[in-house]
Amino acid sequence: MKKLILGLCAALTFSLIFSFDWPQNEILSDSFYSYFAQLRGGTIGTSLVFSESKEVKAADSGRILAIISEHDEDELFESTLGNAAILAHKDDLITVYANLDAENLEELYKLTDVATGTSFGTTGTSSWQQGEGCLEFQVIDTKNKTYINPRILMPRIGKELPLTIKNTVAINKKGTSYDLGTVKTMPAGVYQLYRERQDIAMPYKTTVYVNGAVSESLSYDTLSEKNGRISVVGKKNYDVSVVYPDSEKQFLGEITLPKGKDSIMVIVSDILGKEKQIVYTVEAR
Repeated sequence: MKKLILGLCAALTFSLIFSFDWPQNEILSDSFYSYFAQLRGGTIGTSLVFSESKEVKAADSGRILAIISEHDEDELFESTLGNAAILAHKDDLITVYANLDAENLEELYKLTDVATGTSFGTTGTSSWQQGEGCLEFQVIDTKNKTYINPRILMPRIGKELPLTIKNTVAINKKGTSYDLGTVKTMPAGVYQLYRERQDIAMPYKTTVYVNGAVSESLSYDTLSEKNGRISVVGKKNYDVSVVYPDSEKQFLGEITLPKGKDSIMVIVSDILGKEKQIVYTVEAR
């Protein structure tokens, strides 16, 4: 059963707050189960998934918009979020606390306005996470119709997972792939650049330079939704078919190689600004 709360507009008329508390006790930055914008189940993940089953709490004060049950008798399909609480915050921001234990629901139905740190009970195994009892946390900007990376709003502790740039390939419009680590010459033209995707570590930003000029920069602070498909925003909106064309590749950006000797620099950086870079030189003909 869903509990819908009236007065959404009144709940969203506050000034913007640029940071949230953690929705669980803090963990090290390199120990999440799944990061924002990772490949998850054939789509681009819009959640930050914690790594342990612990007590869940409101990351900021707000108003309960809905309590969602894993098994809703009034709905045709079961909730992919499992048992979840949805809160409205200032300036059209919404937070979603998914994969809650069913034993918490009766107490959650009694809540309307909540303060920062209000307990929502503990996590369970109610969502589609292969039995993992971990909190799935989302931040949504309803005004701009985007998902926000929760990590940019939360205090950061600990080191980041190390990033790598391996097996970088350039793929042209005909689908021909060129390994930049070994190729010396290739046709001039437009290419999509990919690195080998890491299983867990996720760059916060990727930037590609051609001959010293920025060709494209992708930032994983927000994701947009266009025609029901989650997209990363760069020069274009790139959906999962481009960002993750298979389980091995991750999109870095689009480049145009003019004829002559070209320098291609790839930089990936974590959320703390630590960068990893590599330069490739090719002759475009």
